[in-house]
Amino acid sequence: MPLKILLSLLILGLAGFSTATAQLKTENVVLVTLDGMRWKEVFQGADPDIIRNKKYVNDIESLEHAYWDNDPFLRRMKLLPFIWSTIATHGQIYGNRTLGNKVNVINRYRVSYPGYNELLTGAPDKRIKNNAKRNNPNETILEFVNQQTNFKNKVAAFASWDVFHYIINEKRSGIHINAGNDTARATRLSAREKYLNHLQQNTPSPWGSTRFDEFTHQYAKEYIRKNGPKLLLIAYGETDEFAHHGHYDSYLHSAKKTDAYIKDLWEWIQSDPRYQDKTTLIITTDHGRGAGRNSWKGHGPGRAGSNYTWFMIMGPDTSPLGEVQEKKHYYSSQLAKTIAAFLQLDYPDDETQGSIIATAFIK
Repeated sequence: MPLKILLSLLILGLAGFSTATAQLKTENVVLVTLDGMRWKEVFQGADPDIIRNKKYVNDIESLEHAYWDNDPFLRRMKLLPFIWSTIATHGQIYGNRTLGNKVNVINRYRVSYPGYNELLTGAPDKRIKNNAKRNNPNETILEFVNQQTNFKNKVAAFASWDVFHYIINEKRSGIHINAGNDTARATRLSAREKYLNHLQQNTPSPWGSTRFDEFTHQYAKEYIRKNGPKLLLIAYGETDEFAHHGHYDSYLHSAKKTDAYIKDLWEWIQSDPRYQDKTTLIITTDHGRGAGRNSWKGHGPGRAGSNYTWFMIMGPDTSPLGEVQEKKHYYSSQLAKTIAAFLQLDYPDDETQGSIIATAFIK
């Protein structure tokens, strides 16, 4: 890791050290990821250089009606209404680079597995350089939390991409993972789970290793209702799939749909006494995308913008700063220790890991 980045993380960590030992209201953390969601659409809405490009949009007039406005603040509200109404009012949003508030991944590969490893372990790993289905040698924050006495069997992950079985190392970690084409597995399946299983088995996905996000969302919600996990990962995947195939219209539609999933999830959380006012929600992505009108489809080493990310935090221990405008640099690797801090757990110290995001905690 470059010395400049390491020093920055250590300084931030010292600033946030006391937050981990403070008495917090958070008892549960829900981590949501939108695979490959560009910072540009998050903070500015539909890209004016792409929305009218016939190469990537089938029905320009319809897409403009749904998402276009000359004002980027109104555009982003059209695209992500829950995020820019509720989270921007009650939480914190980091990564608007036009304001000098920057979030990056550190790993040089800038594709999904290296990105999720960095996010979930707090550090990049040079051994993980592509999306090959190999068990992660590193312990994720999910595995660490699951080993703690009060959290045993209270950690779960639901993902649209089947590689999460390897990212979280299902065999070693023992965590409940439902990803890719998995169906619900339980001694007693609810009527809803049986119906979802039927749909999943009879709804072919256009992508070999990624299912539609609707299944991921519905399986996750039913699992929460039945089992009450204290740490939950929900990883949506459609945004990245549609982008890679150059379908900008579907990419935007999927982003808006995911915003609706997050709204649905948060409203359910606030309606259940196990979670109401006891849950912190964190939303982020695994990597960025190309910055240009043609390069937006892809990401990877050497492609500008691929290391630009963002994150959002909302919960009972986070002050409502809204869109953070402070000129400062943050890293996706800081989220692992921040999750541990919210759960009042001492994450093992490692100088290569990102530090706690101190501003996420009310002082």
